[in-house]
Amino acid sequence: MRRIDAILIALVVFLIGGLAYIIFQFLGIEAATAGIWSQGLLVVGLIGWITTYLFRVFTNDMTYHKQVKDYEDAFFAKQLEKMSPEEIEQLMAEKE
Repeated sequence: MRRIDAILIALVVFLIGGLAYIIFQFLGIEAATAGIWSQGLLVVGLIGWITTYLFRVFTNDMTYHKQVKDYEDAFFAKQLEKMSPEEIEQLMAEKE
């Protein structure tokens, strides 16, 4: 993630919180209560995001893991292309 992406995400979260506050006030909730509800909404959203992040970490569904797997697959495919048919048969026999 680039620095500008992180800044934009933080700005969007800030604006969502402000918008939630304005909406709660528009619905007739007093200012202090609207602030508490908008903060609560942001905390619930943050906990949800952290949950999805932890799920991706524990299932190895992160970008880094995908890049490593793609690299390994390409490496082994390239090695397989370099091998002669006899070597491939020998490798398959060892595998079994």
